[in-house]
Amino acid sequence: MRLVQVMIPAGKRAAILEALDDEGIDYVVTDETSGRKYTGVVSFPLPTAAVEPVLDRLREVGIDEETYTVIVDAETVISRRFEQLEERYAEESEHSQDRIAKEELQTKATDLVSGIRTYVLMTVISAVIATAGLLLDSPATVVGSMVIAPLIGPAMSAAVGTVVDDDELFDRGVRLQVLGVVLAVGSAAVFAAGLRALNLVPPGLDPLTLAEVSERLAPNVLVLAVALGAGIAGVLSLMTGVSSALVGVMIAVALIPPAAAVGIGIAFGIPRLALGAGVLVLVNVLSINLAALVVLWYEGYRPDSWFREAEAKSALFKRAALLVAAIAVLSVFLGGVTYDTYVASTTEQDVREAVEAELELAEAQLDLIELEMQRTGRIPPLRTERVVITVGAEPGATVSGLADRLDARIQPVVEGPVAVEVRVLTVDRSG
Repeated sequence: MRLVQVMIPAGKRAAILEALDDEGIDYVVTDETSGRKYTGVVSFPLPTAAVEPVLDRLREVGIDEETYTVIVDAETVISRRFEQLEERYAEESEHSQDRIAKEELQTKATDLVSGIRTYVLMTVISAVIATAGLLLDSPATVVGSMVIAPLIGPAMSAAVGTVVDDDELFDRGVRLQVLGVVLAVGSAAVFAAGLRALNLVPPGLDPLTLAEVSERLAPNVLVLAVALGAGIAGVLSLMTGVSSALVGVMIAVALIPPAAAVGIGIAFGIPRLALGAGVLVLVNVLSINLAALVVLWYEGYRPDSWFREAEAKSALFKRAALLVAAIAVLSVFLGGVTYDTYVASTTEQDVREAVEAELELAEAQLDLIELEMQRTGRIPPLRTERVVITVGAEPGATVSGLADRLDARIQPVVEGPVAVEVRVLTVDRSG
């Protein structure tokens, strides 16, 4: 529910009150005696869904952007007439009852964008914490970095600016998103490089052995679902008043850890980590913006005038087409990673079955302890270079010729030549 207060310009009182009477809205008029160009203030409660159509009706009778209009939250309205008004607008509205007016939407999007100094500091701090969390292999620390990341505002501002034809809001959102990504990657790289230079990480540490880092190394097409879901959730929080802080964490999930992984890849000189995580950051940024644009337009947010609506529609289609094209290009990489992951998984399963089949034919009792597939390459598809098989055997068991037999079994199921290494461990089962 909202309480709306409108300054009544001179000569407009009768038209405004008649419009409110036609809409069946109860109101209170307070006379203005300050001698300005306003003759009074009209106050009236409205259901959330009624704010936009009522303001549109008032514009038709002379209320414009030069007139002060104040919209505030109303906790409770006790009135049977208000309940009837609420039911009527709920039935007439084509959208959700929780949908706020476009004027409120613009204000909320603007408020979500913090001052530049705060934005820079919070982005750098969140990226540094995320980098520490990745190198510590600590999911809790990584999650903590997302809570303070101020990234929801710029993404939502760019989308809202597009659909309501507010170029200033759009430009600010885009600039801050670019700045945020650059800051996150740069601060993560500087911080990780500093840790290496000061020997604050174990010498010879390979970040790719850390689970929190490796999962950002080769993103697949499922990341699109995460990013699109984050964009939709961000817009819904803006439209309905759901806590933007909680949804902001979801958007930060898609951006801060991958950006930190890019910085680690740069600092540790691992090009494929920087590339894989970099693609993930770009796909997530683009997908969040695309989802926000589509949902806002679908929900019926438009500029006030027909001419501005035509401009906004043209801008939306151009920007959406650009986003779709960029996502499609990057999705080629994601598709390659997904396919490579599938091939690696099926190849490992085939190799495992071939090894187990050969071990069952051995005269001695041999058990497969570990199977390691070593793959090489900078970008997918990666090539299986070596298969390391660890076999457990009883003391005195004969394993002569086992490596050759396993090699003969493995070569047909692996694409291309592969080196097969067999390690035999003596296993004492006596007790």
